[in-house]
Amino acid sequence: MTTEHEWHKHARELAGTIVADGVLTDPAWRAALEAVPRHVFVPRFSVQRADGVWVETTTADAGWLHTVYSDTPLVTALAELEDGRRVPLSSSTKPGLMVRMLEALDVHDGHRVLEIGTGTGYNAGLLSHRLGAAHVFSVEIEADLVGLARERLAGLGHTPTLVAGDGAAGLPNAAPYDRIIATCSVSMVPSAWAAQVRDGGLVLVDVKRGVHAGNLVLLRRIGNRLEGRFLPKWAGFMAMRDATGTSFAAPSLRVDLECGRRSVTRLDPRPWTASVPWFLAQLRLPRNITFGYRGAGPEWATFTGEDGSWCAVSLAADDEGLREVRQGGPVAIWDHVESVHELWQRFGRPGWDRLGLTVHDDGRHRVWLDDPDSSQQWVLPPLR
Repeated sequence: MTTEHEWHKHARELAGTIVADGVLTDPAWRAALEAVPRHVFVPRFSVQRADGVWVETTTADAGWLHTVYSDTPLVTALAELEDGRRVPLSSSTKPGLMVRMLEALDVHDGHRVLEIGTGTGYNAGLLSHRLGAAHVFSVEIEADLVGLARERLAGLGHTPTLVAGDGAAGLPNAAPYDRIIATCSVSMVPSAWAAQVRDGGLVLVDVKRGVHAGNLVLLRRIGNRLEGRFLPKWAGFMAMRDATGTSFAAPSLRVDLECGRRSVTRLDPRPWTASVPWFLAQLRLPRNITFGYRGAGPEWATFTGEDGSWCAVSLAADDEGLREVRQGGPVAIWDHVESVHELWQRFGRPGWDRLGLTVHDDGRHRVWLDDPDSSQQWVLPPLR
């Protein structure tokens, strides 16, 4: 059995690690991190081995408590697909990322906060410690997760409002909110969130157009629009699932390495090596681009769009730094990626903090460089 002394020691060490990383600066959030026991919310978690098999760790396993209080995300629920594969359904976010988001949210005493994605309930616990449970509201699509989170929070003396429902709809009955924070990613910011945050209030959300294609953006409601900048450091969350329980992820489509047009590139094909141009490339690519690997090793990075477009880029470069490209279908995916990289280079290789987003009341999403009135703007087309 975990003693009070044990977990407090681990919690203080975790807080110290996040402080040393330069992420945790607010004493109020440090106090919350040291006071709210993460292990109560994560009695078990799963880790995927190199062979793809998921292995569960519980309170009975050595090292469980140490891992729970490490600065790492933990997969807490799995779903089984039709082909038998198991994929993450819910997780406990990396504490350092939780704190980074909570500090960016800039909450103050008396603020009412809506959280989209209750998950384990740990983040709601941190918010309840900081603001008082009466000021915390949270929505989660999985009713079972809501029940567990409510029970765990109540055991610690916290009774925030937890509701099982579609996160895209928010929680209109308790609106307006001073802050909205989403612990899942969306392809477009739901209009309900803009309607439910007060004028001058903030919405912090991970806008993702595909794998690694997007980032956290902090939006302020200004009249009839939401507007703000992307956070400087990249982060990613699981896609928000809709009312049917499915995410917006696209299925992987066919890649025929024996066909298609061939060329070469000097770019590394892995999206996370240059996430800003990869995000901007989505604005010109087919909808729902899926990233994957092919071959032993693997040998190829692959991209497929729902229109049948595809490309494969060799992961290994030759002595001159060139990688082979093969692509086919109605859209030349890699040609678009190359052209966006060239544009990004001309703009001085801007980081995320130079990009901003405006969400208009008619649903239009505009990405801009440096300033909302910049001449360099892109419109996000709907994905669905």
